Amino acid sequence: MLEFEKEVIKLPIDVFRLIRDFISDTCGLYFDDNMHYKLEDRLNRRLKIHHMKDFREYYRFLRYSEKRNDELREIMDILTVNETYFFREQEQLAAFSKEILPELKEKNKDKKKINIWSAGCSTGEEPYTIAMLIIEDGGFNGWKINILGTDISERVLKAAREGVYKKNSFRTTNPYFINAYFQKQLNEDQKISDKVKRLVTFSHLNLFDLLKIKLIGEIDVIFCRNVLIYFNRDAWKKVIENFHETLVEGGYLLLGHAESLINISTAFRLQHLKNDIVYQKPVKPLVDS
Repeated sequence: MLEFEKEVIKLPIDVFRLIRDFISDTCGLYFDDNMHYKLEDRLNRRLKIHHMKDFREYYRFLRYSEKRNDELREIMDILTVNETYFFREQEQLAAFSKEILPELKEKNKDKKKINIWSAGCSTGEEPYTIAMLIIEDGGFNGWKINILGTDISERVLKAAREGVYKKNSFRTTNPYFINAYFQKQLNEDQKISDKVKRLVTFSHLNLFDLLKIKLIGEIDVIFCRNVLIYFNRDAWKKVIENFHETLVEGGYLLLGHAESLINISTAFRLQHLKNDIVYQKPVKPLVDS
């Protein structure tokens, strides 16, 4: 190994906070002070790739370079945690398949169309799980089903589009679904079937980018599970406002069980369904003319 690759460039605390706040303001991901050395460790290689002498130079690069968006994509791949698996949080999935889907079937029966957004989809297990549940319902033949999976990391989106998964992704998956919707590969990995894949589209998206979010159009259900726990309070509010704008009236927002809108937003109604608790965008009351 070359000597310069061994050298660790120190990240001064004041520059750490500048970089930390820039990342938070740009995409929501937040690092508190006890993550100082983790950020130093993970970003050292980026300085060496760009032949920079210190983190002040790197901060100026992030702020002012024409290539800063490309660099942000690179560091999101380094900094984000992408732990996920199929059929995660099964009580919530039961609420979706047994309660929300039948409601959508009745509500959208004339247009025969459902739009679902998996925000922070990581390597694709969540949107593919949603697709399998819709197929299993059996009542949406002839419907237009649009499931959008988005993430800020290009690396995980590449894996999601490939749709090939190792054993760890199936830790809570009933063997029935593996047999019905996957093809075993030579190395024992499992590849998602085309009948599932064709229901899902993947796209790179920053949850702060309201202009791109508006292009998504109206959404019936948003899954954003175990994503906002990495954001600070202001970032939470901004993302939730964007979700509210995107959801149709009566649309559902499904967060992770460790996430709550208490002291974040009053724009959603907490709904106690039989299988789980979810958030719903209220329907505006009709006004008599």
